[in-house]
Amino acid sequence: MTQAMGSAGTIRRTVGAVAAMLATTTLLGGCGPKSEPASAPQSGPSASPTVDPKQALLDAVPDGTEGTFTFSGKDSSNTHSGRVDPSSKAVELTTSGAPDSDGITTKMSFLLIGEEVWLKAKFSGQPGLPKFPDKWMKLDRTKLTGSDIPAYDGADQGNAGPLIEAATSVKEQSPGQYVGVVDVSAGNAAQVLEDGEAAALGEAARTVPFTAVVDADKHLTSLTLKIPAAGKAKAYDYVVTYAGYGTTPKISAPTGATATKAPAMAYEMLNS
Repeated sequence: MTQAMGSAGTIRRTVGAVAAMLATTTLLGGCGPKSEPASAPQSGPSASPTVDPKQALLDAVPDGTEGTFTFSGKDSSNTHSGRVDPSSKAVELTTSGAPDSDGITTKMSFLLIGEEVWLKAKFSGQPGLPKFPDKWMKLDRTKLTGSDIPAYDGADQGNAGPLIEAATSVKEQSPGQYVGVVDVSAGNAAQVLEDGEAAALGEAARTVPFTAVVDADKHLTSLTLKIPAAGKAKAYDYVVTYAGYGTTPKISAPTGATATKAPAMAYEMLNS
């Protein structure tokens, strides 16, 4: 099966584009006023010997039938967190990263319910950066020209499915505890990583080790890829965690004092 890229990847690209734009002299001068993977379960049924471990892992990836749940993770430059409400086609995601070379820290949150979208944005580290209200700013999609504005596109916001699909070796070491190797050199798996990252890994991209944990209810709770160093890029862990299946509060549209219309500056930022 083919998994779509989750909204977290789209938000990561959006944050990257906005951060690059914020670093320009024009904007700086002109704009004024996880978590670690869960441990393996100590008890619980093991997959049947007749069940392919790779297929068992794919079956554990959230597909929208599990109810609400929370999400967290990290990639080479950002951390992500939020919650997913498949029945409402809704997701709330926050992405933040360490200060860039200009000392600018970017934190952006998107709330997506169907085709409706709200934004929170906070920037720090330099004078003259845009300042937005600490509220959910409702965006009008007709005013957005960028192609990377996210929409709800499935429950698997950490893109665990495409990565597991690209696994060339999967073994269940103990009940619920999986290890294996992923080829991130091409296809959907390569798209999960940041632009150019898979290519920069060279041959090492074909043998990226991973661990995964599935709970007693056969839900994926964590996936960790050990991405090796490449050139000036340091080695890091690509981490996805899912939790709170069926018990996480549902997502509803913000109202009253928690929401406002997005100002023109928000569109200027996103459309730049």
